[in-house]
Amino acid sequence: MRIAVDAMGGDAAPAEIVKGAVAAARYYTDHEMILVGDQDRIHSELSACGATPGNVSVVHASQVVSMNESATVAVRKKIDSSITKSVKLVAEKAADAVVSAGNTGATVAASSLFLGTLEHVKRPGIAVSIPTFHGACMVIDAGANIQCKPAHLMQYGVMASVFCKYVLNIENPRVGLLNIGEEDAKGNELVKETFALLSKTSLNFVGNAEGRDVFDGKFDIVVCEGFVGNVLLKFAEGLSISMLAAFVSEAKKGVLTRLGSWLCKPVRKHLYSRMDYTEYGGVPLLGIDGISIISHGRSDSKTIQNAIREAIQFGKYEVNKHINSELEKANSSLVTVV
Repeated sequence: MRIAVDAMGGDAAPAEIVKGAVAAARYYTDHEMILVGDQDRIHSELSACGATPGNVSVVHASQVVSMNESATVAVRKKIDSSITKSVKLVAEKAADAVVSAGNTGATVAASSLFLGTLEHVKRPGIAVSIPTFHGACMVIDAGANIQCKPAHLMQYGVMASVFCKYVLNIENPRVGLLNIGEEDAKGNELVKETFALLSKTSLNFVGNAEGRDVFDGKFDIVVCEGFVGNVLLKFAEGLSISMLAAFVSEAKKGVLTRLGSWLCKPVRKHLYSRMDYTEYGGVPLLGIDGISIISHGRSDSKTIQNAIREAIQFGKYEVNKHINSELEKANSSLVTVV
């Protein structure tokens, strides 16, 4: 596969992005890494990485979309940005996948505009694997579509199930619908209608999920509309960061707490590794006619390398082909969406 990597996207770009792409190129020698961005800065970072692998190439892009720019405006006006150019390489069949740690909205907008959606997909969705002590729980949608209809949410469940089966190795993923209670009668009209649709599918739909259920191991997938999903994701991220900071702060307050922290170091390292988002690399934008992996803005080289791994797995297991096939089977339970 040929992976277009947005070298200018992310807080640590281009240094960490280039470093991660080079590491991936050295490990995945049968695949090509195409670094897209300011060629002078990219070549400078490549020099710092030592000998450049033969499967790394550079495509110049003169513009950069910053994190605080309007996504649609940036895609329309910055036609030579590293994000837009990376996606266009996929659209033009010069690359097979795109990986970006840049502006998420711009990546979603560019991917949707230039790649379009799969035949049976009504709206693409961002599928985020949230690490928990019981393994990962995939939340979809995490911000691609904030005005959802029941058919969109039902399709999210189908697409995430396909991804979990073929990429995450979960044979029959348990699907839940995010709601304010477990009872069928709870929730607004969107949730109630979605519950009815999901119940008609062949998915392993196990009912409503409350917010705490994301972390308790009851579900492999939790479906929700993008506004709620993004709030849930940012809340979980902020809480975990605050908890870790509080632990470190408390551990420094006295001799006994320092000693206790030192004694617990092996356990702490094990827990950190289980909760480390960098291991997941990035999140797929499911439903587009291509492969688009979105990484965290704070991505380091390890995260980028793992995001590239995910893009390769996505292609290897033909996830899009299986999504189309499963959605075609589920057509009878879809509602018409204008």
